[in-house]
Amino acid sequence: MATSSDIADNAAAPARPRRLVLVHWLTVLCLLGAATAILTRDEVSARLARQWLLEIHRHFGLFVLALFFIRVVVRARIGALPSPGNTSLATRAAAGVVHFALYALLLIQPLLGWALSNAQDKPVHLFGLTLPALVAADEDRADTLQTWHTNVAWLLLALIVLHVLAALWHHFVRRDGVLRAMWWQRQRHD
Repeated sequence: MATSSDIADNAAAPARPRRLVLVHWLTVLCLLGAATAILTRDEVSARLARQWLLEIHRHFGLFVLALFFIRVVVRARIGALPSPGNTSLATRAAAGVVHFALYALLLIQPLLGWALSNAQDKPVHLFGLTLPALVAADEDRADTLQTWHTNVAWLLLALIVLHVLAALWHHFVRRDGVLRAMWWQRQRHD
């Protein structure tokens, strides 16, 4: 458990730039939207509702993909973020690995979904525009991509749970302000 001097030393983690916080929470909302749409689709029997929910899932996936590229640009412009308080090298390294893996999966998962739709010979639309096919229609490729898309979803979920648990650990055990640094109202600067 953190001592009172540790808590005092760690009380104010550096606030994260508003743009980064905005992209973070928009990504969270899009991931929740995509997951909700696809899980709800599995419980619905009406064909039209299933198609509509799949289209919502695809749109949220494409939003995640767009937010990935926005996040990369924002992070490149911001540069290295200061680490909170006296976080150990091992903790910073673990956080770096998890963040890198999350970034990679936020790129890979929507691309797998897009390719899966193409392999199933289903066009991918974004706001009524048909996007170019990433792969040709192929049932065997579709089966493989479906397996990959599902497995990556589980891996992404596991990393998100790990990320959330780490944020809660920082908040309740270390009490270093890391979680508060990612809340919108805490921000004071860009």
